[in-house]
Amino acid sequence: MFDYISISTLNDFIFCPYSIYLHNVYMGGDEELVHATPQTQGKAAHVAIDEKKYSSRKDEITSLSVYSNELGIIGKIDLYKCKEKVLIERKYQLNTIYQGQIYQLWAQYYCMTEMGYEIEKLAFYAISTNTTYPIDIPTEENKLELKNFILRFKHFDPTHPLQVNINKCTHCIYCNLCDKIDTENVYT
Repeated sequence: MFDYISISTLNDFIFCPYSIYLHNVYMGGDEELVHATPQTQGKAAHVAIDEKKYSSRKDEITSLSVYSNELGIIGKIDLYKCKEKVLIERKYQLNTIYQGQIYQLWAQYYCMTEMGYEIEKLAFYAISTNTTYPIDIPTEENKLELKNFILRFKHFDPTHPLQVNINKCTHCIYCNLCDKIDTENVYT
């Protein structure tokens, strides 16, 4: 049986592989105990997309489940505008676009194109500032980069010691619950 990787975990893996473990440990618990302000805002901003209430337009697809057999990934998109052929990943706030977020959008792109959708544009949309950030369509070199990253994910050995990055750790929602660091996150 083929195990698919959730697209959302690609960004988490770059941020910190251990955060994926902590997410699974605390999933289903009281979110108020673990979610920091950015996660609470992001979740609230996603409600309209997740419940497919963002738009009643027939030419806009929201919260579509996608997959790629070639890449072995599965997930959901936020918004696809059929007429413009644009795939959009919505975020509550975007101060910086990180490589893990780009991998997520590339992964969604490859899933959708494998599923037969035509995409000519990619973008991030920041809800808090009503700003759209165009992203280049990935090249063959980018696809190879993504494939190699997915291989690193699949072959990750959790028994190897983690490199702790204090800047990342203090911005992690699990920082206060993590046994790898002795500091509080910046949100408390």
